[in-house]
Amino acid sequence: MAEERQSTRGGARTGARAGARPLAGGRQINALAELLGDLLEATGLITPDKLAEARSDAGGSGSLVTALTEKGVIPAARVAEVQASHFHLPLIVLGYEKISPDAVASIPVHVLERVVALPYKIAGERLHVAIADPSNVSGIDELKLAARNHQIELGVASRDEILAELEGPLRANKTLTAQSAVLDDVEVVDEHEEIDDLEADDGFSDAPLVRLVNSIIFQGAEDGASDIHFMPEEDALVIRYRVDGVLREVQRVPRRMASGVTTRLKVLAKLDIAERRKPQDGRISLNAKAAGRMLDIRVAVLPTVEGECVVMRLIDKSKKAPTLEDLGLAEEMREKLERVIKKPTGTLLVTGPTGSGKSTTLYAALHIVAQPEVNVITVEDPVEYRLQGINQVQINTKSGLTFAAVLRSILRADPDVLMVGEIRDPETAKISIEAALTGHMVLSSLHTNDAPSALTRLNEMGVEPFLTSAAVSGVLAQRLARRL
Repeated sequence: MAEERQSTRGGARTGARAGARPLAGGRQINALAELLGDLLEATGLITPDKLAEARSDAGGSGSLVTALTEKGVIPAARVAEVQASHFHLPLIVLGYEKISPDAVASIPVHVLERVVALPYKIAGERLHVAIADPSNVSGIDELKLAARNHQIELGVASRDEILAELEGPLRANKTLTAQSAVLDDVEVVDEHEEIDDLEADDGFSDAPLVRLVNSIIFQGAEDGASDIHFMPEEDALVIRYRVDGVLREVQRVPRRMASGVTTRLKVLAKLDIAERRKPQDGRISLNAKAAGRMLDIRVAVLPTVEGECVVMRLIDKSKKAPTLEDLGLAEEMREKLERVIKKPTGTLLVTGPTGSGKSTTLYAALHIVAQPEVNVITVEDPVEYRLQGINQVQINTKSGLTFAAVLRSILRADPDVLMVGEIRDPETAKISIEAALTGHMVLSSLHTNDAPSALTRLNEMGVEPFLTSAAVSGVLAQRLARRL
């Protein structure tokens, strides 16, 4: 035992040699677990009183690691470093590992949750597993029994990192096994305000599948996802959320359920379920009373070689529209933008790629111009935020209500400020520029990569250069900064 204590105190570098010593029998591991507390105390990471309290919380069969980290006595990462050195196991930083979905699926998720372990790689017959507490003998035995076709290769990782990586599989498992409805008071509201119950039998979807689709959509809204991707693969339907501009996989639906999920989404979006060879576009409006959410969802269905891919753009109408102060603009930039917005006439164009927040900036600008003495009219597709004191028009291409058609009528409604959601065709561009030249302030967006390209884009749409120079007051090019 003295040799064990000395080798551990030698530091993480000496002890992190992968496979330097195999794990010993249960008695020795339990003894080493007892020594772990002494080691933490000797290194100054914990006081004797805190150690005694943690040992009391762990009890006879509990985990000292769990007791230490759950109460925040010691950072989970520091405990993982000490344990990796103590048990001569590799220290695994899951943030730098490419986690294999096949590896995670090789052991039942309820076992991983109970043991606090994560399989992250398969190499031949070896299954590499990161565990939070390598002194948990019964847990290691449970992992070995669950992974019958593989030989377990253990490493040590932070408990917090493991639980964070298990969040998606755990959520998927609970969704697929739940027997009660996830959302009992969800309504579908179409363009004509007809209300239909999401839980109702539509002849194409059974109750568990309905609950699965509802859960995926509203969990995406809870996670702050801007898009939900249903991507068919050979063996599964992969569910991915785009959060802060990055796609991340959250769930894998078995292949046998893929067609049912796709059909359910097409039914909700009022699309042709028999058409599987052509792209289709639709819209879903969901009202979740209990959650206090009103979601407007744009649905795009694209046929691929593996099946139909469905992409949903989520817009939470229950959120409050942001202001310029909320956008995080630099003070100098915000002041310049306000000067342009407050001009009585002209055009402000917000440019950037898809998903860069152009519409959000336009809504923030409306907070400045929306005054009782000013008539503000917007033309949007869709209306993302409901604003008081502003006339908002929702585009409906099926009924012929296009941007150009609405703009022609709006100019007869005595507007002072016009907000056009997007200039996407020559007719809309010409009417918007003419409105700016005839005494109106026009706010709109364009899909270009930078500010100078906005003028070129207008010229390509048929707007004469001399009209562009006279009407455009300012162009803002923007990108989103990703939050870590």
